[in-house]
Amino acid sequence: MSLHVLAPGLLTTVQDRGREGWRHLGVARAGALDPFAAALANRLVGNPEDAAVLEITLLGPTLQWAQPLRIALCGAPWPMRFEAASGADCTLPTGRPLALPAGTLRLGAAREGARAWLAVAGGLDVPVVLGSRSTDLRGGFGGLDGRPLRRGDVLGLLAPPDIACTAPRHPAWWVDPLAGAPRTAPLRYVPTSHPAAARLAGQDWRVQASSDRQGLRLAGAALPGASGSAISEAVAPGTIQLPPDGQPIVLLADAQTVGGYPRLGHVIAADLPRLAQLRPGDALRLSPCDAATARALACAARVRMARIGLAVASRLASA
Repeated sequence: MSLHVLAPGLLTTVQDRGREGWRHLGVARAGALDPFAAALANRLVGNPEDAAVLEITLLGPTLQWAQPLRIALCGAPWPMRFEAASGADCTLPTGRPLALPAGTLRLGAAREGARAWLAVAGGLDVPVVLGSRSTDLRGGFGGLDGRPLRRGDVLGLLAPPDIACTAPRHPAWWVDPLAGAPRTAPLRYVPTSHPAAARLAGQDWRVQASSDRQGLRLAGAALPGASGSAISEAVAPGTIQLPPDGQPIVLLADAQTVGGYPRLGHVIAADLPRLAQLRPGDALRLSPCDAATARALACAARVRMARIGLAVASRLASA
């Protein structure tokens, strides 16, 4: 069984949890910008949490398949329309498992937020490179030849289950890990001792259009002291850098492993998934917190996702 790409969308890539254990050789982690949403999509279709999924940005792809399969889409609210091979068509909901017959799936433009993750039962069959199927766009490897999807691509599935399905069906229940969370709340960060670190929280910032999977470039009143470091320092997803123009950069999953710009702080792990949903022009504020609070919030986020996972498993078992 395979997925045929009729239209690739704006930026659709194969991602999983990313590469671990290679940063000492300069290899970025890559992986889904929101690993919780990707893991949840996998859980909904019965995959291991680290199975490869499609990460969709702003405008989704059009995919076609010839046999019934099961999918789930998690992340930003997204319009999905399915056209069955028989000719019937319908809109589809997100945040739940969807059993679909042969047909064509069209994912439109995001209504809000920036990204979603599409899991297909069985998992996407692309080569494992350095322990991961994720696409490293900067390195040009992993995923599907190290690049976004193109029209005409074909994606195989590793172990698709047999599904008897002649019309779309899905449960009435659904799940949204961000339900009830204030989407405009300040992003929390642990500041460094740099003199400009505290000033991050003193103003509004906007996401620049030049942002990508390597980092969010922010625009606002330029911060002082933006001179390059004499010695490069280790950086990671969530690190906030200060380039010479005084406009901070928040590093994301495709971040380099070292950098010469001064470090102003690190966005806490519990808030990293929210970075994935920021669009060009979006406003944001930053709020400092201490390391102990960051650890407590990270643990609470993991516990919440574990509870959601157990609830999903219970629902699927009783279906």
